[in-house]
Amino acid sequence: MKSNYDKNPSIRVSENDGECISGWENIAKSLNERIDQEASSVIAIETYQGVDDDEVIKALEQLLPAHQFYSTSKAFKEVSAIEKMVYPFVTDDRVFGYMTDLKMEDFLDKDRFTQLKKQTQKEDKVLKIVYGPAATLVSDPDLVIYIDMARWEIQQRMRDKEVNNLGVENKDAEAALLYKQSYFVDWRVLDQHKLSLFDKVDYFIDGNKKSNPKMITGDSLNAGLKKANSQPFRVVPFFDPGVWGGQWLKEVVDLDRSAINYAWGFDCVPEENSILLAYGSEVFETPAVNLVLREPKDLLGQEVYNKFGAEFPIRFDFLDTMDGGNLSLQVHPDKKYIKEKFGMTYTQDESYYILDAKEGAHVYLGLSEDIEPEKMVSELKDAQENGSTFEAEKHVAKWPVKKHDHVLIPAGTVHCSGKDSMVLEISATPYIFTFKLYDWGRLGMDNKPRPINIGHGEKVIQWDRTRDWTGENLVNNIEKVEEGDSWVEERTGLYETNFIETRRHWFTGKVTHTTGGGVNVLNLVEGSEVIVESPTDSFPPFIVHYAETFIIPAAVGEYTIRPHGESEGQKCGTVKAYVRN
Repeated sequence: MKSNYDKNPSIRVSENDGECISGWENIAKSLNERIDQEASSVIAIETYQGVDDDEVIKALEQLLPAHQFYSTSKAFKEVSAIEKMVYPFVTDDRVFGYMTDLKMEDFLDKDRFTQLKKQTQKEDKVLKIVYGPAATLVSDPDLVIYIDMARWEIQQRMRDKEVNNLGVENKDAEAALLYKQSYFVDWRVLDQHKLSLFDKVDYFIDGNKKSNPKMITGDSLNAGLKKANSQPFRVVPFFDPGVWGGQWLKEVVDLDRSAINYAWGFDCVPEENSILLAYGSEVFETPAVNLVLREPKDLLGQEVYNKFGAEFPIRFDFLDTMDGGNLSLQVHPDKKYIKEKFGMTYTQDESYYILDAKEGAHVYLGLSEDIEPEKMVSELKDAQENGSTFEAEKHVAKWPVKKHDHVLIPAGTVHCSGKDSMVLEISATPYIFTFKLYDWGRLGMDNKPRPINIGHGEKVIQWDRTRDWTGENLVNNIEKVEEGDSWVEERTGLYETNFIETRRHWFTGKVTHTTGGGVNVLNLVEGSEVIVESPTDSFPPFIVHYAETFIIPAAVGEYTIRPHGESEGQKCGTVKAYVRN
């Protein structure tokens, strides 16, 4: 089957070709039209982490009229002071930290801030540009510009040693450590600051593509975010190789065949994905987290917002081990542990929906009936410290899996996907809190040992989740809920202690759904193509292809799904996840 997966889904906002301005020269021309050359003016250019400062500053120097330039770095604390301030949240752990409560103001030095604030005051017939994070704090601007970045692009630039953490010079550090500090500190601080000034921003600039910036007004971006919340939409997926990665995504998603593999496909992780907003013939990329932060009630629904705040709690991603290897043997922390140790308010309960599998595919899930905790932990530590082989099947239950099986993994359950399967992972969003117990003696893609977290893991393993209990409660615990003339609805999970409910629909005709006042996340798990429609024509018809994940905002209410195109008259299947009431 030829791939029809859309890797660049966009949301049509308007047909106005001039609404999105492309290229530094055109951006400068537009800004010049806003600047009164005969008056005093201050422009504040706020930047998110990862922006290519050299490119932006060079463009400003060449294209804007004579001006005085001020960098907000002059108002930040000394690097040593910032390192000391963030240490309690960054810690010495290679992977995990603690969610910060710091704010942008905490990074600024009082005396330096006061001095820069004085320097950036208006002067007659002088154009002043204040550039960098906190630009609006150290000035009283006439014009506010925000240059934004999606977290996935930031991570690519970290790997290329182009990105520092907030307020420090450390771009040559290991990418994993840069990411950790960003996850626990920088992104929390920057997002909170961005949200506080969102309505004050005159122009947003898309800084994701080097040498190809796009600019829209703040009003245009807000209109785009509201448009997204009125209809089904998809975020922009991204894909990454891994030591256990497979070959399935290459074919089904039409990825680079020369790549060694693709392990992960992040098809719905709004914290890190972006969305594409189409204005005329131009497409503007903005972090999907902007939608979560700005429009949480319409997106999530009031009850979900009350539970989680402005956070998207459901995550869909791909784990490809087709012709690859086993994932690491792992476990996730329970709610109490993740709150105490990392400051998270909910944990990573998850499940594996098997999109495809070869003969002999399997998952590790739960423990053997005769499990001896001390012995298992001792052997895990011996494997980690001395390189011995951990005999997983002596301690962990192994289950055969086939296409369309659904395996539930509540926190505390030892698990991993085996080779030769294609997993759609449906989980709660705190996605980095995986305690690896054993990694089959492998090195990471960087030829370094991957972090093993037995110290954390042994404290959260639920030792009573043995094979009999797992088989009864977690493997294909599927029940029929309802059926009509051309459809069947099944409940497939998640486990009763989890907040996510999943429903599978098999259908050859139209199925009516409702958001029930909460966000829905779906994936087309069977069939080439379906169409999502509004019974009241409140949004344009939305076409979905095989394996694509799509979001239905809570505000949409009722919607229908039916086979379309090549799939008309054929049996199709969707899996839907939502937050239980």
